Amino acid sequence: MEIRPHRTIKRKKTKEIKVGKVSVGGNSEISVQSMTNTLTTDVKATIEQIHLLEKAGADIVRVSCPDEDSTKSLRDIVREVNTPIVADIHFHYKRAIEAAKMGASCLRINPGNIGSKERVLDVLKAAKDNNCSIRIGVNAGSLDKTLLEKYKEPCPEALVESAEYNIKLFEDNDFFNFKISVKSSDIFLTVKSYLKLSKICDYPLHLGVTEAGGLFTGSIKSSIGIGQLLMQGIGDTIRVSLSSDPVDEVKAGFEILKSLGIRSRGVNIISCPSCARQAFPVIETVKELEKRLSHITKPINLSIIGCVVNGPGEAAQTEIGLTGGGQDSNLLYLSGIPHSKVASAEIINKVVELVEEKVKDLN
Repeated sequence: MEIRPHRTIKRKKTKEIKVGKVSVGGNSEISVQSMTNTLTTDVKATIEQIHLLEKAGADIVRVSCPDEDSTKSLRDIVREVNTPIVADIHFHYKRAIEAAKMGASCLRINPGNIGSKERVLDVLKAAKDNNCSIRIGVNAGSLDKTLLEKYKEPCPEALVESAEYNIKLFEDNDFFNFKISVKSSDIFLTVKSYLKLSKICDYPLHLGVTEAGGLFTGSIKSSIGIGQLLMQGIGDTIRVSLSSDPVDEVKAGFEILKSLGIRSRGVNIISCPSCARQAFPVIETVKELEKRLSHITKPINLSIIGCVVNGPGEAAQTEIGLTGGGQDSNLLYLSGIPHSKVASAEIINKVVELVEEKVKDLN
């Protein structure tokens, strides 16, 4: 049973590019990205973290390349992982050239700190020679000095002008395999910048609210900013930037897409906040189910409702549903049809069993 949003989102058709084996833009599904926070020179730790991100569902992973030793490490990292690797480049354009040669699938360059036009052209040549895509990563916190002098402060016009300059530079040099981002830690600035950019260009857009904060606040800020844009059909790939475990970024990214009915992965639990009517401990039950079902990757909708007020109605919309009942007699539903009664102490094991059976049927 797929999530059916009340309003269908019509995505803006953008140009399709390739980031390694992953297509971005065009008719491709919206991809979810994250970034490692290990030392790139610690090849073993970086590979292990990328494998965890892959297991969580990441489609693309970015790796920071602050020095030559880091870019040299890319060769071994790329060999041992399945996701395309984006090399994150700041200040030193030679790192981009080295990363392309070492097997990076994409180069993220920041127009505000990468340097002169000549340096950018050298990066373009390396990207062409090594079949590497590029992300023009404009950031409000590191705009070019001339733009800051012109506009006095970061604003949508400044971010978009930076993107436009580089788009023209790329096009004039016959390079089209690129995507763009115009990020800020301010939600309003982020959204306005992407809306403005989307009106004037057809290249795929990488969405994100940069430096969004910790797991709780950052997820909320990101869902507001990224969600607004996705609802308007804007965006081809996303990253939720969190001061947290990178795996949390992937989980949050999928939750945003899942909430909008764009892309589903894993168990979607619909649950009530609980109240005096609850016939079993809803909050504790949901927490435990989230842990026990975290390994599921197939999209399944599950409703856990503490009483009969909304329980039967929610169960009618999910593959597996549970409604709290009196006298320790809770009712399980399969595809909206009453299936069996279950005692409160047995809820978790029974629901896990039913979900795993459902997954086997889907395979």
